[in-house]
Amino acid sequence: MFRMKIYNVRGETLVAVCDSELVGKIFRDGELKLEVKESFYGKEEFGEKEVAEALKRATIANITGEKAVNLAIKLGLVDKDRVLVISGCPHAQMVLI
Repeated sequence: MFRMKIYNVRGETLVAVCDSELVGKIFRDGELKLEVKESFYGKEEFGEKEVAEALKRATIANITGEKAVNLAIKLGLVDKDRVLVISGCPHAQMVLI
């Protein structure tokens, strides 16, 4: 399962999605800090199909966790060579230009 929240800001659709079990965790690697906050990723649980549909409509996406990042790679939205890994947690961002 995933946590997901969709933001519509100034004509953009931002999708924040993460693996559900990561909510509330903090990952650090040197100066890098990734905080998986419920306030950003949402309280509601979603399945893979719903997340995939939302990511396909997104103009911006913030994607955290192995399952979420792998889904974005499978959809062709994220290049696997561009994924940042912070203390073992994959993180990617996508922007349509």
